[in-house]
Amino acid sequence: MAEVKSMFREVLPKQGQLSVEDITTMVLCKPKLLPLKSLTLEKLEKMQQAAQDTIRQQEMAEKERQITH
Repeated sequence: MAEVKSMFREVLPKQGQLSVEDITTMVLCKPKLLPLKSLTLEKLEKMQQAAQDTIRQQEMAEKERQITH
């Protein structure tokens, strides 16, 4: 590897304590996934599905009554 000469020279003390200064940097976190459907839309779809199921049950009951009479 080729070494790059710098303007600054690293100096380590021979005696005493060595302190390190931390530089704050931005930390990236995992992206938060958003649902494709909103909760309100899901609730509306469930309500619609329940209403359709109720209508189907009523229609089936009505057909059974017509067959038995």
